[in-house]
Amino acid sequence: MLQKSELFARLAVGHAARITVVTPNQRLAHSLTLEFDDYQLARGLTSWEAADILPFGAFVERLWEDALYSDLGEKLPLLLTPAQEQHLWERILAASGLLIVPQAAAQCRDAWRLIHQWRIGTGPGNDDALAYGQWSSAYKKQTDGDIDAARLPDLMAGYLDQLKKPALIVAYAFDVMPPQTRESLSHFQWVECAPDPITGTAVRAAFPTAKHELEAAAKWARARLEEGKQRIGVVVPELGQRRQEVVRIFSRVMDPGYNLPTHLANAAKAPLPFNVSIGRPLAAYPLVDAALTLIELAFTPIDFARASHLIRSPYIGGADTELARRASLDVRIRRDADSTIGLAKLIAAAEPAPLLRKLLERVFDITKTKVDSPADWARQFSALLEAAGFPGERTLDSDEFQTRAKWHEMLGELAKLERISSQMAFPAAFATLKRLCADTLFQPESPDAPIQILGVIESQEQRFDCLWVSGLTDDVWPRDARPNPFIPIALQKKAGIPQASAEGAAARDGRITEEWKSAAGEVVFSHATKDEDRDLAPSPLIKEIPEGAIAVPDYPRYRDLIFAARKMESFEDHRAPRVKPGAQRGGTRVLADQAACPFRAFARWRLGAEALEEPAPGLDPRDRGKLLHALMREIWKRVRSHANLGKDLSSVIAQAAQTAVSEMGLTGRYAELERERLGRLAREWLEVEARRAPFEVHSLEEEREISVAGMQFKSRIDRMDRLERGGHVLIDYKTGMPNPRHWQGPRPDDPQLPLYAVAAPEELAAIVFAKLRTGEMKFMGYSRAEQLLPNVQIYRDWPQLLAQWKADAEALGSAFAAGDAHVDPKEDLKTCRRCDLQTLCRVYEKFSGLANE
Repeated sequence: MLQKSELFARLAVGHAARITVVTPNQRLAHSLTLEFDDYQLARGLTSWEAADILPFGAFVERLWEDALYSDLGEKLPLLLTPAQEQHLWERILAASGLLIVPQAAAQCRDAWRLIHQWRIGTGPGNDDALAYGQWSSAYKKQTDGDIDAARLPDLMAGYLDQLKKPALIVAYAFDVMPPQTRESLSHFQWVECAPDPITGTAVRAAFPTAKHELEAAAKWARARLEEGKQRIGVVVPELGQRRQEVVRIFSRVMDPGYNLPTHLANAAKAPLPFNVSIGRPLAAYPLVDAALTLIELAFTPIDFARASHLIRSPYIGGADTELARRASLDVRIRRDADSTIGLAKLIAAAEPAPLLRKLLERVFDITKTKVDSPADWARQFSALLEAAGFPGERTLDSDEFQTRAKWHEMLGELAKLERISSQMAFPAAFATLKRLCADTLFQPESPDAPIQILGVIESQEQRFDCLWVSGLTDDVWPRDARPNPFIPIALQKKAGIPQASAEGAAARDGRITEEWKSAAGEVVFSHATKDEDRDLAPSPLIKEIPEGAIAVPDYPRYRDLIFAARKMESFEDHRAPRVKPGAQRGGTRVLADQAACPFRAFARWRLGAEALEEPAPGLDPRDRGKLLHALMREIWKRVRSHANLGKDLSSVIAQAAQTAVSEMGLTGRYAELERERLGRLAREWLEVEARRAPFEVHSLEEEREISVAGMQFKSRIDRMDRLERGGHVLIDYKTGMPNPRHWQGPRPDDPQLPLYAVAAPEELAAIVFAKLRTGEMKFMGYSRAEQLLPNVQIYRDWPQLLAQWKADAEALGSAFAAGDAHVDPKEDLKTCRRCDLQTLCRVYEKFSGLANE
């Protein structure tokens, strides 16, 4: 066993020593390279030959490349890329009739790797193992003449005598070395080397929740950094799942104003002092997401939400030039768009943004070119993006530049599939590209940071000044066994694969735990005690470590810093300028909003604040209401009176349903289903109408003007009937859950009908909702006499009711006209649940109990 100090001394000789160091992974190779550089700096050197340190897999590929560009190249098989391997497995599995192909293909690739790495032979197995045997035979046959990464070490063993080999290979920090790796190294002069253990202290700490635990680790790391520590490690076992949370917490602790725009910070953003070992899927980066969205839109309709992001994306040409135009275009399209939208429709709607429209037209022209191979698709995808002005007119920052380079690599991987699949339609080509981007973990290169946030694998055999290992609860650590489903478990256990059995996994994680203890002079092991209502216990692997108090400074959040530097001036500002008398927009909804919350009425009807429309599949509740109103209008245009309800109205109902569906622009099978539904609903409702006292229709959807507190509002009455016995009935159709109690003041939830009633010149005998819900159809409201409408409540003091409604309306109108803009929700936060103005009114600051949650 070679000592690390001796290893560095030999590496310091330079390339003349012909020493190569191989490691289990890239993170360890990078870490060892940095340590060697520090060693050379400590010797007072300013320049030196770079040490040859790389992962074992990369070393074998380098041998293959050396052979490929030598006299051996003609007889050397070509190396398949990971994407080519995956595609071959997917093709084999799809031919067998398997449904979940990509995931199963990835597991087959892993099984193929394990079988070669661990020298697993054949043996009895279940149906999955038998199926895999057939698939692997097909894979071996289809890769005849090629080689993959799993078999490459064995292939290169036969060519080593004809290649220039290192004088010594050092296998650094291999916890468990697979037989294939050991056999490959046996063809070289080689020796093992491990990091030197560090004598230090280890303590165990518990925290109320996983979030508190991470915050404490971040504050601890910052404190150690301020003390001058150079290498600080934080291990998060479930880093892949918790990466976003980890980055958010550490960023907030290290730089409370990290998420401020650069122009607000008055300086270029300095890099944060931590690095996360696991990247994000490439598809999650905005630049790549925009590229994938544009390519998909070019050939198929996409969800409107994604098209909306694309319209406003900075990665489309002219984004800065047409910034306001494209934002307005997005708002306009939302009002009438379906839940999905295609390229042709978007081009037709993009007239307000001429540059965007011109770019999309170029994209449309390119889609007319017919292609059918992976390489051609890669070229066409590039051409589509170029036609759209991708990646935008502004200069890319460093992260975006690197992301674009990685995107180009993915297009290259797609093109390389030409070797194994000469024919490919768009759905397969795009799905392959999308999956490549989703499966590729990426993060832009950044300066080396003193704080390293690592997963378990990346943390193995690393050395630090101080180390915090988090998340060590008994349900996480030791990790569960994860045997490959396509290899008999007995064979995996026999081969010695650590993750194949619970015993092997526990033993492996026990070794890792012991290694962590000697990885730094100060080591903290931590765990949470609660997960919502569930109690958590520490891992049995750390129970023997003594508990200790961890000194964690309380670093303020940015909001605390702002509040501490406040210079406040308080004043009441709930009164807007008076409303000018005359016509107002909004109709009766103005007073409904004034009753719900004065600020809501002010913001909506005077400031024009409104939420963006969210296109939904099918008809939304508002559209269904329009459909039903149109149905009732068309029926009563033809029926006109109670006397005609005894006739056969089938044709009337059918014609009314057809007209309503046509007005909504519905076609095809969907229109047919809606006509049937409306017909059933109409027949059920007319049975309710037939039980009424005789009447005739006085007006349908009549527009009227209502005057309140010197303001005029336009309104439209759904229907008014004239009774044979005298008086009129005011009717408002509702498809939801209407309730006459919503008319009660002084702040009525639904003042529409009371306003119509007090403004109507006709003598009203009843005011009702017509509840049009299947199985619940009925009239709901008040009448001044019995037997006017079935099951409608009698209100004895009719003049008093109308007078009260008039007083309530005048009070609301007067308050709105006077500029009352109090944040005063009628039923506290219950009123605010379906309001979209919270960011304007900041209602949560008024209800301090909720604001502190």
